Amino acid sequence: MPVEPRAPRADAQRNRDRILAEAAAVVAEQGTQASLRDVARRAGIGLGTLYRHFPTREDLLEALLGARFDHLAARADTLAAADLSAEAALADWLHEFVLGAGAFRGLPATLLAALHDPDSGLHGSCLRMRQAGGRLLAAAQRDGVIRPDVEPVDLFALANALSWVSDQAPVLAERRDHLFRLVLDGLRPRG
Repeated sequence: MPVEPRAPRADAQRNRDRILAEAAAVVAEQGTQASLRDVARRAGIGLGTLYRHFPTREDLLEALLGARFDHLAARADTLAAADLSAEAALADWLHEFVLGAGAFRGLPATLLAALHDPDSGLHGSCLRMRQAGGRLLAAAQRDGVIRPDVEPVDLFALANALSWVSDQAPVLAERRDHLFRLVLDGLRPRG
């Protein structure tokens, strides 16, 4: 008879939740290569406890970022079903994607690496997010408001570039919305 997995103990769940909350803060400050020792210290736990919950940095990032990517995939579906134009749905989703990718230093590079590594724990959620964004893109193209030669990979490359620019040159972060509008203008058909 198969053994049903037990729910984690309440204290273990609290530790896991605290680790993820502090990891989000530390990664926002230090980037995706943040010190795991700093995460443990800020969570008020020992490094061994952190490693029991998340044996590798990849495991921690998967838990931290996977939920964010899954949210963006669900958000694309919500926007597609909403009473919005296809262009507005794509623009809203893309803006949320760019802001989210810019929340953690180093995330654009981590995101691109996960998309191209099927063995990555983040690959599945990245792929679902990309496919969901691709559906919004296809709807906008069917409506004739986005150039037909734009592919989902182009959309993600541009969104990651916007996030990367803000990551690399914080002085440009205040111009992110302007740059975002320029990218949207470039996606629209000419003539």
